Amino acid sequence: MKGTSLERIFYPLLGLVLVVSLWQLVCILWKMPTAVLPTPLDVAFAIQKNWVTLFIEGWITLKASLCGFALALILGIPLAVGVALFPRLNLMFYPILIALQSVPKVALAPILLVWLGIGIESKLAIAWLVAFFPIIVDTSAGLQSTPKELLELARSLRSSRWQTFIMVQFPAALPFIVTGAKVAVTLAVIGAVIGEFVGSSEGLGFLLLSATSQINTALAFASLFALSIMGMLAYLLVVFVEKLLSPWLPPDNHNH
Repeated sequence: MKGTSLERIFYPLLGLVLVVSLWQLVCILWKMPTAVLPTPLDVAFAIQKNWVTLFIEGWITLKASLCGFALALILGIPLAVGVALFPRLNLMFYPILIALQSVPKVALAPILLVWLGIGIESKLAIAWLVAFFPIIVDTSAGLQSTPKELLELARSLRSSRWQTFIMVQFPAALPFIVTGAKVAVTLAVIGAVIGEFVGSSEGLGFLLLSATSQINTALAFASLFALSIMGMLAYLLVVFVEKLLSPWLPPDNHNH
């Protein structure tokens, strides 16, 4: 939705104030115990008290998330190109990708933990698995939806298959790739946290589990707040790259 810069700042802040106010009101009216639902002030105090820990553990989770996301891009885009441009590869690998995506990543996490240990490798692998599929699907969809007029123009200019791909198909697929990347980068954060839940001694997921086991609900909510901020920062990183790519994107893709 389009709007002025002031509106884009004002309305999200207004929504945040309304949600926090409703949260505070529920805690007061229902007299919720802090162990069940801390007030926004309790969470703010927990953030202030533990901000160093939140930053250190958040950096660990963010590193695994971004590495998994980068790996999904590096491996996903070439595979999507092969699946989209070569029908036999599509028949060979696309059913396998669908089957892999249908398996809950929580079920794969213990196996990866056995293979890779409790270090960053297992968290990176789960983040990659979660982020991989949106990259594959959106990139292949973008390559297959290249306007026929552009392809016919390339043929009339006697462009080779490689030239047509570089000059026509891939630029036309960039909006789809960016869209897939926006979905994948937030999923990568979820994947890293899943890895920390299953087996880890560090990261925000581990901190969240530790806080809940100690019935420190305010710290658990502070960890959730840090995770949401991290997801927003990762998303904004992709948006920043989208702005850099804007000269090659259709006008309606980078103006909303």
